[in-house]
Amino acid sequence: MKSDVIKKILKKIKQYDTIVIARHVGADPDAICSQISLRDAIALQYPKKKVYAIGVGVSKFRKFGTLDRIDVSTLHKPLLITLDVPNFYRVDGVEELKFSEVIKIDHHPFEEDFGGIEWIEEGSSSTCQMIAKLLLASNYTITPNVASNLFCGIVSDSNRFLLFYTSVETFQIVTDLLKQTKIPFTKLYEKLYERPLEEIRFHGYLSRHLEVTENGFAYVKISNEVILEYGVDASTASNMINDFNFIKDVFVWAFVTYDAKNNLYKVNIRSKGPIINEIASRYHGGGHKFASGVRIQSADEIDALLKELDEASRIYKENNI
Repeated sequence: MKSDVIKKILKKIKQYDTIVIARHVGADPDAICSQISLRDAIALQYPKKKVYAIGVGVSKFRKFGTLDRIDVSTLHKPLLITLDVPNFYRVDGVEELKFSEVIKIDHHPFEEDFGGIEWIEEGSSSTCQMIAKLLLASNYTITPNVASNLFCGIVSDSNRFLLFYTSVETFQIVTDLLKQTKIPFTKLYEKLYERPLEEIRFHGYLSRHLEVTENGFAYVKISNEVILEYGVDASTASNMINDFNFIKDVFVWAFVTYDAKNNLYKVNIRSKGPIINEIASRYHGGGHKFASGVRIQSADEIDALLKELDEASRIYKENNI
């Protein structure tokens, strides 16, 4: 049975001839896959509609599909659908867009009302899980390609169903997708996890240079010189942070990289207990309680952030160990 919010979203999509689908800056597989899957499903259902997935592309994610190159300022009051982002300033590519209405679909904790339909499921493993739920509740055709992307987004954001917000509903939705489309899902793991040799060696660098405090906080600062030496990019570390999820006696860990192109530091943070998104929000970031990110320009702020994370780890250790 369709929930009221899903009915409202499907009705609103049907109403508009032009639809723009956007997600957060610094896209990850969940953001990209949910965006492309929803665009392709709507376009198939309504061939006469103009449906665009926008934002800065990420070369390593082209395997999931391509984004649309469009001057959004030329569009006349489209419907905007934002995915996987709780605060509007982090929506990628909408600065010049004059939209008529907005729909937010997100699995992060609520931070900001966008002024339209808000569908937030903090307990969902991923935005792809929510898009799959939407499509399964509709009469839209779910193609194998759409299902493959949704599966990849769910697997990626749940870290192969290892993270705490993986639920019975997650497995049920995945099961329904697989039954309906018969996609060869085991082969998709290669699509998600195959890495060039440079990244494998870079993973070794992260392991060797991880600093661990007596409070159970681990971190590594990655200079631009190291990025260049290993032939990777500034986003590579963020795709590896979940690999460090099961280190004994480490409760919080963070990777700090410098993005020379955009002149800012990117910090990816994970936790096995301490609440970190509240800390991240004080440094122009945010996210989930146990998985957050920050983008800042000041090196001094980096040190202050790491100090706060260490303190959060200390308090957690004292109260729980």
